[in-house]
Amino acid sequence: MSTPRSQALENLLQLIDALREPDGCPWDLKQTVESMATYVIEEGFELVEAIERQDDQATQEELGDLLMVLALICRIASESGRFDMQKAADSVAEKIVRRHPHVFGDKDRAGDADEALANWEAVKAEERTDGKKDSSVLAGLPVALPALARAGRTCEKAIGAGFRWATPAGAFEKIVEELGELRQAMQGRDLDAAAKVRFHGDQLTRVEDELGDLLMASAFFGRYIGIDPERACRKALRRFEDRFRHMEGELPGALGEQDLATLMAAWGAAKEQLG
Repeated sequence: MSTPRSQALENLLQLIDALREPDGCPWDLKQTVESMATYVIEEGFELVEAIERQDDQATQEELGDLLMVLALICRIASESGRFDMQKAADSVAEKIVRRHPHVFGDKDRAGDADEALANWEAVKAEERTDGKKDSSVLAGLPVALPALARAGRTCEKAIGAGFRWATPAGAFEKIVEELGELRQAMQGRDLDAAAKVRFHGDQLTRVEDELGDLLMASAFFGRYIGIDPERACRKALRRFEDRFRHMEGELPGALGEQDLATLMAAWGAAKEQLG
């Protein structure tokens, strides 16, 4: 039975088909599955930004753009018999049913989100042992993910497999531990003695490693308390940019002409006004 939802998707697919006909759009005809990959990333980030702005109109538009890109990829692939929208939809539908035995199978309903995640990871673990090369719990994480996003997903997978602190306190203490190791790595360098501090050789490598461990521990702690580290960092960047732009607008002349006390006072005022 046709519904407004299914009809809207069918209309979109028909439009995409028309774009790929010989008399269709030259730009769309030129595209390949590979060339469209970058638009998945671009539209995905634009969608995330619209969601985080809580702009429903922009979110709707960006969702549509992403749907268009996905539909075009499926259409292009179908022309050479690689796959199509139907196969993609069937594949994910089968996966949804398989990985939700507490909804579609004979397993008892999950009591909470953690139990549901454990069910999901248990099914994935069975799938990994079914003739696949990479049987790690961490298999399947794209290396191209932004580092903080990948850290958050890595933590989720590790927690789902049972590798977790009993409480968030353990994850927080890991931040404290990593900060201490970073301090140790920087021993012998007086950060107050010079405007610029440069590390070289083995010390540079160690400081870099410890800084990375601190960032990762912070990302892991975020996941333990339900905060997406990538989103938290994006929000912090937006706050910084808003405050910085406000500070620029309030000060006369170039920032390089101001002393530190003036800059800090202007920054404090921007922070107080903008939050």
